[in-house]
Amino acid sequence: MWQSLAFGALLFPALFAAGLRSLDSLAPAWSRKDRIVLSGRLVSSIQATMATLSGLVVIFSCKDVVHDRHWLAQEYIWIVVSYMTYDLYIMYLCFWHKSEEKGEAQKKHSLASVKGFLQRERLMVTHHIFILLVLTPVAVHLRGELGDFFVGCIYTAELSTPFVSLGKVLMQLKLQDSLLHKVNGILILATFFLCRILLFPFMYWAYARQLGMSIFEVPFRIPLHCNVANALLIAPQLYWFFLISRKAVRLYSSAPTLDRSR
Repeated sequence: MWQSLAFGALLFPALFAAGLRSLDSLAPAWSRKDRIVLSGRLVSSIQATMATLSGLVVIFSCKDVVHDRHWLAQEYIWIVVSYMTYDLYIMYLCFWHKSEEKGEAQKKHSLASVKGFLQRERLMVTHHIFILLVLTPVAVHLRGELGDFFVGCIYTAELSTPFVSLGKVLMQLKLQDSLLHKVNGILILATFFLCRILLFPFMYWAYARQLGMSIFEVPFRIPLHCNVANALLIAPQLYWFFLISRKAVRLYSSAPTLDRSR
């Protein structure tokens, strides 16, 4: 526990600082805000890749989805805790520098600026706090020694994050009309739907197959807190998928602007 927590607490700020220093040299013309935002997205993608790989290792190692154990299922939780804590601060930094660029920033680290951040990013902040204060105790204590397979499944939900980050980076680089951006949009939709929406019925199906029951019986056979946690997890995913889908419709249905000077 403590080693994993310390590892994450050192790793993610160090990666962010390294990314920021590299961008200072590679892109000196960029604003401080742009360098901070891009560094944060790079670290987010690295963490997402780590989580997805850890989840796949756990999933393929647990033949019995209820009782089989894998050490990564427990230890990576503390990496997630350190990352979510780090990411809350990076989100605040991005918010403050964006506000500064617009001339709307309050004094950095002031109560007013923190309040503005919490109002602007309430959904993402709630998501992070929920993971830290609700999911972590469930994963560490309430589930006992059962369900490493399902913890691994939850880790794989991060598969879409590198594609989401790449899409934002391409927009930051003014490449939103490129073929790469459109292909990446398809990958965002596919990975988000697969690993953040279908993931939940898949977990119920895996449990049903293991115990030889109908998938419709599963909600009545598992602890209530598991159903509640899954419902609270999938709710924001459905909302974000709706936003992503709406943005994709605009992206793929918009006709290229005609050059009327010809």
